[in-house]
Amino acid sequence: MNTNCDVTIIGAGLAGLQCARLLAQQGVNVILVDRKNTLDQKIHTTGIFVRRTLVDFDIPDDCLGPPIRHVTLYSPALRPLELVSNHDEFRVGRMGQLYQRYLQQCLHAGVRWLPNTSYLGHSNGGSDKKGRLTIELSSSSQTQSISTRYLIAADGARSRTARDLQLDQNSEWIVGVEVVLKGALLEGPPRLLCFLDPQLAPGYIAWIAHDGEETHLGVGGYAAQFDPISELERFRARVGNLIDLTKAKQIERRAGYIPVGGVLRNIANANGLLIGDAAGAVSPLTAGGLDPCMRLSAFAAKVVAEYLSTGDPELLNAYSGNLFRSRFASRLWARRLASAVRQPQLVELGCAMMRLPLFKRLAGHVFFGRGSFPDVETNNALCGSPHCAVAVAGPQFSGKTKS
Repeated sequence: MNTNCDVTIIGAGLAGLQCARLLAQQGVNVILVDRKNTLDQKIHTTGIFVRRTLVDFDIPDDCLGPPIRHVTLYSPALRPLELVSNHDEFRVGRMGQLYQRYLQQCLHAGVRWLPNTSYLGHSNGGSDKKGRLTIELSSSSQTQSISTRYLIAADGARSRTARDLQLDQNSEWIVGVEVVLKGALLEGPPRLLCFLDPQLAPGYIAWIAHDGEETHLGVGGYAAQFDPISELERFRARVGNLIDLTKAKQIERRAGYIPVGGVLRNIANANGLLIGDAAGAVSPLTAGGLDPCMRLSAFAAKVVAEYLSTGDPELLNAYSGNLFRSRFASRLWARRLASAVRQPQLVELGCAMMRLPLFKRLAGHVFFGRGSFPDVETNNALCGSPHCAVAVAGPQFSGKTKS
């Protein structure tokens, strides 16, 4: 195999796949690396796509479950609050199937795929390879080297690649664990059930996403404050009177780290950049990461393609976490509040207030609002280069290659 390439991407989750296929479609020579042998194993995300993502990006319909319009919030005492949208707000992705579809699109566009391969580190290529990096990889007890012009970290919340690039790293996260079930029964239309209980899920929520075909049941919170495995079992027993799980068959179990400190400030330099969870591209309030993942990965693909084409390092100034963080200021404060509330009585009071019209509208805005990762438009004044015509406005970078 030719071991020279323009871009090496470490990690083939949604962020890595999205970025790889968009770069390849622009003629960039890409190598995509992942530790897993196949992408339908060891999935970490629930995969709930929001309406804005579904509208702006061409996600194959057969990789999505039925639409969800109904949300039920439960207080610690299991008092429900019903929220209903006039739109199809959520769809649960069949993530293994989606990853495989996106991988096929990557391969069709010319991406070279290295499964079952681990990133070991990288170094500057030396004076004879000016401007290139040497990437060390391990596969089947053998090591190999790749010479690349640029390195992209898509290897998750605790990214080793980010550390080696001397970029920022996540320092605040929650942990989540869930089971995916077939055969669970819930009366009424497909719905998302969210349980607010700081003892069950400190700093976050427990959830049931039921779309009529699959049921995702999980808990998340700060690892230092609870044991997610035992709380998941307690939660499953507790909701037995809300959803019939007696005939449900577990088909999958997922777990992972979710960064909630907001987009990191320093996420790019002349050697590489961060996308997805590695960049902290997750809503601090809701811990939703799929929409930020898609948008930031599309933006990264555009910036990197421009940078490689022109060689102008000032183009990378557009890819700045500082430019993105201001959009998340209120959610960062909400995250701090959520992490501080540990008394069920206070949460119960807050849930009672949400039944008032004003606060119910606010809750509806949190779940059904279209604010997520910003649509970034970077002009010459921001990036300081006449070459910089970088913009991401959803559909134009969505890589419409549905197969």
